[in-house]
Formats: sequence, structure tokens, C-alpha cells
Amino acid sequence: MNLNNTEHCLWGSCAERSLSTAAYGLLYFCVAAVVLLTVCGNLLIIISVCHFKQIHTPTNMLILSLAVSDFMVGVFVIPAALIWMIESCWLFSTLYRICFTFMSYFLTTTSIFNVALIAVDRYFALSKPFLYNKTVSLRTMCTIVVSVWMLLFLYNIVLQYYNGSFDGLALCLGNNFFIWSLVDLVLTFVFPLSVIIIFYVQVFFIARKHATAIRELTNHTRTRKNMSDSMKSERKAAKVLGFLVSVFLACLLPYFVYTVLGSVIDIQEKPLQKVLLLVYLNSAINPVIYALFYPWFRRSVKLILTLHIFCTDSSLINIL
Repeated sequence: MNLNNTEHCLWGSCAERSLSTAAYGLLYFCVAAVVLLTVCGNLLIIISVCHFKQIHTPTNMLILSLAVSDFMVGVFVIPAALIWMIESCWLFSTLYRICFTFMSYFLTTTSIFNVALIAVDRYFALSKPFLYNKTVSLRTMCTIVVSVWMLLFLYNIVLQYYNGSFDGLALCLGNNFFIWSLVDLVLTFVFPLSVIIIFYVQVFFIARKHATAIRELTNHTRTRKNMSDSMKSERKAAKVLGFLVSVFLACLLPYFVYTVLGSVIDIQEKPLQKVLLLVYLNSAINPVIYALFYPWFRRSVKLILTLHIFCTDSSLINIL
């Protein structure tokens, strides 16, 4: 994820304003709406998983990890990125620019790997439920999540060091920047995307196999309406899985294409800002995709918004 070839446009001087005050007001209102959606949506997930003991499961620890990374994107990355896009220049300090660059790459990469871990977790939980329940404990999953965060943190420090994001510390690698971009493309996009697609496809086929076995077992008692409902459920599951992968691909593929191209050609500011915006907006979409499909989340949100979580023993409330 190389910024060197575009740094002159990312942090350049402010362009002359051509928008009216009303237009600027509308744009900043949209910024506030996106930030609130990202922060509040992911914060509700964090509170839900942390507070209600009934949903302290290995899978939900991955959802919590995803929500934490997306929440931090909403707090540290999206506001500055959208302001930079509106003003066409960097209004903050050089130190904050360095922190912004690092946090942007680190948090979005962590979010990508969290999605991949969720795909792997769902596959093993469905394909080998007995082995999964025996070997994957809450502590094991927490250890995996913390290890992934630490490894990605170290990886992004090395990446930013070689890309020249730390002023005065970068190594001059010349054409090796293109190699680094390709390596980063494989490690942070191609690999996790492949994992997501492969394991979600496996999950879909396993779910269809189980549904077929259940239909055959109880075929003599099923009505046509039951069969129709089952087929609708399968089609819905297929659509959900397709939607998950499609949104992920649509949000991240344009940016990684620009990353590779930016190593060999000059990238203009506006197109780069737009593809970066897609990456950040993925953090606002994730709570809807990965949480609102869960009935327990809707129940927990209701309890949170009605302040029932402040009642005695509210953490023991049955929300499943």
C-alpha cells in the first residue's frame, strides 16, 4: 500500500473553494452521519458482546474483534479522511498525518482478516461441530484474535517504514516499491479474500447438504408449504453469502488495484480519495452485514437503548 507516488497530492496545499456555504454544510453533515453510523453501530456490537454473558462464544469474539477495528476506523480514520476529501488538502499536523496513515492501513487490514477469520470459524463450526466445541474455547479464540492483531501491527510498521511513511526513516528501495505493493496486495487482499470465498462456498454447500438430509428424513410428514419455506431459506442463505462477499470485494478491490498501479504510474488525487472512501465505508457497512442478521443483536440493542443493561443482573438476561 504505497503512498510515495501520491504524497504530493495527498498532503498538498488547499485548493480554492468553489462550493457554497450550504454545500459545505451539507457535506459536513454527511461526514457526521457516516461517522455516527460507523461509531454507534460498532459500539452497539461491542457493548452487546461484552455485556451479555450468554453470547460470550468463540464466534462472537471474532465479531467483537471486527467491531473494535471498525469502531477505531470510525474514530481515528474516517473523520480526517472525509475532511481531507472535502477540503482537498491536509489540515492537520505532520505527526497526525503519520498516525493517520498507519492507523488507516493497520485497522482496515485488521478488519479484512477478522472477516476471513469469521469465515474459517463458521466453516469448522458447521463441518466438524464436535471437534470445534472440544478444541475451540473462548480463551483459545481470544488468543488467536490478540495474536492476529499483534502480527498485523508489526507487519504494518514494517510496511510503512519501507513505504516512506515515517519521514526521514524510510529506506530508498527504488523499483522494489512495486514488489512491496504486490506482496502487500497478496497478503492483505488476495489471501484473505480467497479464504473468505472458499470457506463461505463450503459453508453454503454444507448447509444445503444438511437441509437436504433433513428434508429426506422427514419427507413423509412435510407439507408443500414446509418444502417451499425450506427452499426459500436456502435461497436466502445463498443471497446473504453472495452479498457478504460482493460488498467486501466492491469496497476493497478498487483500492488495491490503485495501489498496484500507483507504483508504476502517477495517480490523481480525486480517484484515489474515492477508492479510499470505499475502504473506510466498509467499516460502516460491516455492522449491518455481520450483526443485524443475528436476532440476539436486535434484542440486545433494544435492551441497551432502553437502558435495561443498567439493571441488576442484566448481563444474565436471555437474549437468544
